[in-house]
Amino acid sequence: MSMFNAPKGIPEYYPPESARFLAVRDTLGEAARRAGYGYIELPLFEDTALFARGVGESTDVVTKEMYTFPDQGGRSITLRPEGTAGVIRSVIEHGLDRGQLPLKLYYSGAFFRYERPQAGRYRQLQQVGVEAIGVDDPALDAEVIAVADEGYRRLGLTGHRIELTSLGDSTCRPEYRVKLQEFLRGLPLDEETRRRVELNPLRVLDDKRPEVQEMVADAPLMADHLSEQAAEHYESVKAHLRDLGVPFTENPRLVRGLDYYTKTTFEFVHDGLGAQSGIGGGGRYDGLMADLGGSELSGVGFGLGLDRTVLACEVEGVSVGDETRCDVYCVPLGEQGKRRLVSIAGQLRAAGLRVDVSYGGKGLKGAMKAADRSGARYALVLGDRDLEADSVQLKELATGEQRSVSLEDVVEQVRTVLAR
Repeated sequence: MSMFNAPKGIPEYYPPESARFLAVRDTLGEAARRAGYGYIELPLFEDTALFARGVGESTDVVTKEMYTFPDQGGRSITLRPEGTAGVIRSVIEHGLDRGQLPLKLYYSGAFFRYERPQAGRYRQLQQVGVEAIGVDDPALDAEVIAVADEGYRRLGLTGHRIELTSLGDSTCRPEYRVKLQEFLRGLPLDEETRRRVELNPLRVLDDKRPEVQEMVADAPLMADHLSEQAAEHYESVKAHLRDLGVPFTENPRLVRGLDYYTKTTFEFVHDGLGAQSGIGGGGRYDGLMADLGGSELSGVGFGLGLDRTVLACEVEGVSVGDETRCDVYCVPLGEQGKRRLVSIAGQLRAAGLRVDVSYGGKGLKGAMKAADRSGARYALVLGDRDLEADSVQLKELATGEQRSVSLEDVVEQVRTVLAR
């Protein structure tokens, strides 16, 4: 047995299954690149105050789920629980918002939240995210949603849906907050939920407990109290989504778990995943940059969960990712054959092919079993007799067909057969 185990609630991806994870990550990232988003690499940890201020001190993320610790200099450090606050911090710090707007960025990597581990809910979660900063345009909101939808569809997913709403703006949210608090204060809520009513009443609507859901069934909804400007913005977003051919379902009860969202808010849901059905989501955040010390620029973005998307692919039986390790497997018979095949393997890799070699002095039978397990299409077998003839045996593994190829021409011959 192993002396050590991975920390609880941390998924690991290893061959051959890791090919699916890589394909999901790369496909979602490619959808962002095609829409003009440039890559940004962010720190895994930041000053704790960034998340307390940016995400919201009353959110579950900040109060219950962050991995926070003092470093050796006594500074309070937090492993990043989400990506948007870090992106905005970087934009402000490096003056990225002083160029052409909107500034369009995407990122990928690990994020950390202390939660009760279960299928699709992990303490280390992987995401691909985008942020479009500096322009308050409903068409940009629609583009962000469409980019995520395109990524999922390019993976072959069909069982997801988009839930959409508006959380209003600074002119209508305060009045709605008062109405919602008045309603919630009249309910027989527990003490912790009552405190939430005073700090962040919208989060009460997102409480998953059936008894709370029943009590708030008649609560006033933000969608019914939008300002004229916020309502026009929302209608325009929906019109652009229809023009883009992106289907959506309106959900006026949709609430995201972070405080910075305003106006457009959305979530991608996959019912095949059970309780953890959300596979991605996001929205607009008009005041976040100013709250973090920057200019008064708005933004819109999303975070897509790679772990849950991988699970969604499994549920739908969608095959993504090439699980084969190589195109060609080299089988040397003897030390002289090994020296030559190792050299040939280097030449083939330089030509852009995936090549592995049988190391450790395996016999022919064991080496050919390894070749089959590698998923390679062809094997190169080189023994003493082949060396004397200045040739190598090229074997197609699926059919067993084998022919002799000149050592001088082997790289070109292999490239030719693999191109067929």
